[in-house]
Amino acid sequence: MDASEEPLPPVIYTMENKPIVTCAGDQNLFTSVYPTLSQQLPREPMEWRRSYGRAPKMIHLESNFVQFKEELLPKEGNKALLTFPFLHIYWTECCDTEVYKATVKDDLTKWQNVLKAHSSVDWLIVIVENDAKKKNKTNILPRTSIVDKIRNDFCNKQSDRCVVLSDPLKDSSRTQESWNAFLTKLRTLLLMSFTKNLGKFEDDMRTLREKRTEPGWSFCEYFMVQEELAFVFEMLQQFEDALVQYDELDALFSQYVVNFGAGDGANWLTFFCQPVKSWNGLILRKPIDMEKRESIQRREATLLDLRSYLFSRQCTLLLFLQRPWEVAQRALELLHNCVQELKLLEVSVPPGALDCWVFLSCLEVLQRIEGCCDRAQIDSNIAHTVGLWSYATEKLKSLGYLCGLVSEKGPNSEDLNRTVDLLAGLGAERPETANTAQSPYKKLKEALSSVEAFEKHYLDLSHATIEMYTSIGRIRSAKFVGKDLAEFYMRKKAPQKAEIYLQGALKNYLAEGWALPITHTRKQLAECQKHLGQIENYLQTSSLLASDHHLTEEERKHFCQEILDFASQPSDNPGHKIVLPMQSFAQLRDLHFDPSNAVVHVGGVLCIEITMYSQMPVPVHVEQIVVNVHFSIEKNSYRKTAEWLTKHKTSNGIINFPPETAPFPVSQNSLPALELYEMFERSPSDNSLNTTGIICRNVHMLLRRQESSSSLEMPSGVALEEGAHVLRCSHVTLEPGANQITFRTQAKEPGTYTLRQLCASVGSVWFVLPHIYPIVQYDVYSQEPQLHVEPLADSLLAGIPQKVKFTVTTGHYTIKNGDSLQLSNAEAMLILCQAESRAMVYSNTRGEVPTTQARGGRPPCPALCGCEEQSSDAALRIQSSDKVTSISLPVAPAYHVIEFELEVLSLPSAPALGGESDMLGMAEPHRKHKDKQKTGHCMVTTDHKVSIDCPWSIYSTVIALTFSVPFRTTHALLSSGTRPSTASSQCSSSGNSSGQKSLPLLCIAGSLLDFPQLLRNSCLSP
Repeated sequence: MDASEEPLPPVIYTMENKPIVTCAGDQNLFTSVYPTLSQQLPREPMEWRRSYGRAPKMIHLESNFVQFKEELLPKEGNKALLTFPFLHIYWTECCDTEVYKATVKDDLTKWQNVLKAHSSVDWLIVIVENDAKKKNKTNILPRTSIVDKIRNDFCNKQSDRCVVLSDPLKDSSRTQESWNAFLTKLRTLLLMSFTKNLGKFEDDMRTLREKRTEPGWSFCEYFMVQEELAFVFEMLQQFEDALVQYDELDALFSQYVVNFGAGDGANWLTFFCQPVKSWNGLILRKPIDMEKRESIQRREATLLDLRSYLFSRQCTLLLFLQRPWEVAQRALELLHNCVQELKLLEVSVPPGALDCWVFLSCLEVLQRIEGCCDRAQIDSNIAHTVGLWSYATEKLKSLGYLCGLVSEKGPNSEDLNRTVDLLAGLGAERPETANTAQSPYKKLKEALSSVEAFEKHYLDLSHATIEMYTSIGRIRSAKFVGKDLAEFYMRKKAPQKAEIYLQGALKNYLAEGWALPITHTRKQLAECQKHLGQIENYLQTSSLLASDHHLTEEERKHFCQEILDFASQPSDNPGHKIVLPMQSFAQLRDLHFDPSNAVVHVGGVLCIEITMYSQMPVPVHVEQIVVNVHFSIEKNSYRKTAEWLTKHKTSNGIINFPPETAPFPVSQNSLPALELYEMFERSPSDNSLNTTGIICRNVHMLLRRQESSSSLEMPSGVALEEGAHVLRCSHVTLEPGANQITFRTQAKEPGTYTLRQLCASVGSVWFVLPHIYPIVQYDVYSQEPQLHVEPLADSLLAGIPQKVKFTVTTGHYTIKNGDSLQLSNAEAMLILCQAESRAMVYSNTRGEVPTTQARGGRPPCPALCGCEEQSSDAALRIQSSDKVTSISLPVAPAYHVIEFELEVLSLPSAPALGGESDMLGMAEPHRKHKDKQKTGHCMVTTDHKVSIDCPWSIYSTVIALTFSVPFRTTHALLSSGTRPSTASSQCSSSGNSSGQKSLPLLCIAGSLLDFPQLLRNSCLSP
């Protein structure tokens, strides 16, 4: 066996590494069969069964066949699996016994002794049978004799370790069978060697890992061991298993860093705490970065070196597994974790160095992914890469601020020196990217070279990132990048460009309810609006910030003072008003009506007390608080009001308003609340219900054109107008918190009044609540004067003085001095005048007059009135003549009730004179009043009509009083022979047929109808 004395070259770790198989014996023979062997070996897969219950896998075996050298055999403690020969093959085509004894046997013996010395038991002897050589040899033993000798000499207990390969260079079925048997044996032995050696290697690796708590344990040493296992899996094209090894190393190192931050640090971590001197970013264009690997092996690597090398290996394996989008995801996590780990380990990093490293790494990962994917794949997987674009944009912005490339005056000498130091830390550009026009190194160097170049690169990155975020629906992230752009434009003194991005971000944060981003964005927007001179916009934003509790008290006072300072300034246009939403200034909490039913008559006084919660941090003097009222006239207002109050109003006349949130500055984006009302249509003939429905009274507000600009002007539907119906309270100081404000109004016109708008003026600044919701209304009614006449008793009796009650409801009419009721006298009814008559005047200024009253008493207070009645006594003057009785009414204001009583007497009807009749009763003459005889035992009634002229009407009121006749009498005188000259009636008799003179007899025939009632209602004796 020839052994070369030349030193072995170092192992080059490349993706072409394969398991090493040494070849001893006849090298020329091996060289002749190598092409066929290298092609046929990986063609058929083998099932690889591993220990620890791991699932079997089908693998294709490849090998790196090298000449056998003793130096290749592993030394004790050598853990480099890639340089480990997994199988040793001895090649011979000896067919002569003498040659075998002379050379081959000795060579085989030496070969086996070397293997035994290194405890290597994975070997194979291949005997190549060649028919051509057999023909040339005349004195040879049969082939079996050589094979048997070799098996007896070297394979006594392992006969399968000797195989025969027949005519390997021929193309015959026998040759093919021989090749198949040889390849099967070779694959089997290789797989057995893999399984055995890998199992032992893994056991040794676990033993080393379990010693990690012992002093002197080195992570770098363990890293190299486990990476060897990853290399072997990668060599077998088991990329998933190889990736697992790197993930385990990643997790182990991360856990040690976290423990170090918690105070439980390992000694070996001090190697990674050395200051960062190079920040050239990730290197992903090499399968293995040998420079960083060697620095790890020498324990000279920094934290960034270790992380960069580890991720580059993970990236390579992920790309082999065709998972490029996972590379982007892992890269983003790596970059964020590295920033935190440097802080935990308290590693010294020059300012801006980490930003350079992150920026270069982001672009390196993106370009590496773009190199292995087409444009369609990249566009469809933006969601995986946009995070890297955003992170690169953020770090470039930080570098621009650090190096003075964003300031208005440009970088100073200190900024330039810092830029030079940062570029020096990048080192020279790597050879693999030197010929790339848009390499990360060139982009960063160009961006830091000038203000214009930085602006170009930063804007390109920002706009690309915003576009990507928008395309995948991550609007909030897009707006966040836009905020950074706005800050950039503000530093460049271009507020008009910044405002667009700030408005967009604020709108998004408001829609999603992010309180702190809203506050921060509003502060930026306020600064922008102040620079642009947008007074109205700035005042509105200031009012929102003054009421924002996420700010400090001093900041809130500052923005409140900005409003007050502007309001105190003299205006060039005195009539100009700046309209701002009320929500940020104060909130309407509740409203209280007095009277509580919110119903008053014309001329009545209504009090409205509102509670306003001021959100300003300091007391604010308000010149006036105005409530704009909408007036409408409706039919059946009393019925409508009572029904509405029953359904909608709270007890005690208090209406609570829901808490309001501050709207987005563009007030058009928040639609007003619906104002819905019920609607009825009735037939004019019989007042029957025809149709019913619901109408919206503010449809003009809901359907108005939506403005797309960011103007802060109020919508046209709620523009400030000085209407005829306004409630006003002047010179009010609103303290922080709850404030009570009272409005008083005197009702003038009947109808429904709806509170529509609440305004508070501070100088020329008007805070407006455009819509008061829930709907708040009060009603004013007007009632016509009425006269009601009724008896005090159940019925009036004729012939006896009876009392009648007069009730005058003044309504909207005021009884003046000299107003009187003119009663036309009836012929058969007298009005009895008393020496002194009194009238009661009832005051009920808050209630409504009911349509019905209890008989024989004062009118009750209406159901909806919560007030107490007041009464007074007044003299009543009655003058009577033949035809007219005049009753002078006492003076009474509107909406009062006057009550007084009169005595009337219905005279009995007189009998008619003359006329004969053979009947007992005589017929009565025709009269103006009517007598009615009811059937049964009821009394006869008579009606008297009286016409009354009232001072409030040109028409007469006719009333009818019905009197009951308690009894009627008739009498007749019977003579004894001489007919009386006058007789009103006579008693019918049978006569005196005998002609005897009878004594005069007076007969009285009477009809007592309801005599007990007569006794109760008169003082006459029967």
